[in-house]
Amino acid sequence: MAMNIAEAKEQVKDTVEAYLAKDSAGFFRIAPSRQRPIFLIGAPGIGKTAIMSQIADELGIGLVSYSMTHHTRQSALGLPFIVHHEYQGHEFDVSEYTMSEIISSVYDYMETTGVSKGILFLDEINCVSETLYPSMLQFLQFKTFGRHRVPDNWIIVCAGNPPEYNRSVHEFDIVTLDRLRKIEVEPDLETWKDYARDTNVHPAILAFLEVRGDCFYSVETTPEGKCFVTARGWSDLSEIMTLFEDMGKPIDLSLISQYLQDPEIAERFSLYYDLFRKYRSDYQIPDILAGQTPEGIVQRAQEAQFDERLALLGMLIDGVASKCEEALVNAEMLMLVRDMLREAKPEILDGDAVAEAVGTRIEELERRLNRKVAANAAATRSGRATALAIALGKELVARCGLERTPEGPDGFATIQAAFGEAVSKLNPVVDTASSSLDNAFAFIDDTFGADREALVFVTEVTARSTTASFINRFGSESYYAHSDELMVDRNRDELKKELESIDLSSQN
Repeated sequence: MAMNIAEAKEQVKDTVEAYLAKDSAGFFRIAPSRQRPIFLIGAPGIGKTAIMSQIADELGIGLVSYSMTHHTRQSALGLPFIVHHEYQGHEFDVSEYTMSEIISSVYDYMETTGVSKGILFLDEINCVSETLYPSMLQFLQFKTFGRHRVPDNWIIVCAGNPPEYNRSVHEFDIVTLDRLRKIEVEPDLETWKDYARDTNVHPAILAFLEVRGDCFYSVETTPEGKCFVTARGWSDLSEIMTLFEDMGKPIDLSLISQYLQDPEIAERFSLYYDLFRKYRSDYQIPDILAGQTPEGIVQRAQEAQFDERLALLGMLIDGVASKCEEALVNAEMLMLVRDMLREAKPEILDGDAVAEAVGTRIEELERRLNRKVAANAAATRSGRATALAIALGKELVARCGLERTPEGPDGFATIQAAFGEAVSKLNPVVDTASSSLDNAFAFIDDTFGADREALVFVTEVTARSTTASFINRFGSESYYAHSDELMVDRNRDELKKELESIDLSSQN
């Protein structure tokens, strides 16, 4: 039975936790030899690789990834060499193999990071070369390359594409499949939108896909070749669009076509982005969020068609979310530094140097950040907060050194005072995020009243982890009032039907 990528992620995460579980005697609940490797199979670009970084980061374990299409038999299995053995009084020359590059990379990772548990993720597992294929089947059945095994605390997860997407695919036989946990994954727009909201995908992409969901994923063969659009394509396009906008560089059909490799869909989105860019210029979102709505904007929004209103709402929620994200990152950063100082306090009070006591904790945060970097999870809120906490910790230690701080209670009092100044800087950031949310709700009330636009906005605020986390942490009377009044859950299905009925192709 096929599932979406979010369901697959939970299956993989639960399995990794189960495979790492041990009993009271310290033995694995499921012996490593009985732990079936997980085999994710699904269309390209739907997020199979992306979820592995998320799982490793959430579980606090390591991740080593390889694309098997780049490996030869020698690099995966190791190189042969001759050793001399004696068996029952007879001498023999025997072929053995150096350690596989893949296996050695796991040991290198453990040596570098100090992390002893993790996931070995092998992508394109069913697209290996003909010479490597027999060794790959042996690996999947016995978790060995040559004479070398994957360490027991490392779980094997594989991924591949169905044959219809890749002519290089080797279909596994029943003997191999009977030793795997096969999970079929299919594209799902609603699941991807949850991911997109949490990762701040460009609002133009979200607004476009709200009403052109049929453009989300497409793979077809034409006389000109393969035409395709994938979830990975939209995510990568979002990143380059955001960066190009920040740098003042043009975003045109030529750029978009490099990510959306279906000419018709690329052209549709390019036309929509031009329209979206005009909306953003006309509506002056920063002024609205600052509570200074320019003259004529309310009337313009009231007279706009619903797709234009959706774009406006997308820009509003994106502006609010960015301010909420800044507050959340700073709050998490201060919590990390607070915990660091609490742990160091007894040592400082006992006379240890501030630099030594706090420096030890900073080094631990640096190791934590290195693990996130290795798992491709450093760009998350947690990763950014950790990096900022390291910088602030070093700044506080340096400040104490510059002030020739005495050791003991006086030393702790100095670093505590410096930390208090950093904490005081959080309040204006939180206030700005709160007021932007209040001003957005006020604008929607003045413009649309308690209509479908208000429902869209409340639904998006609720669905986004950034805004939802901010409200959960700092509160928002505006949100509470509107979410109760609009009965979000009851009206969401009716709103979805209306969104699906919009035809963007009729717009100028």
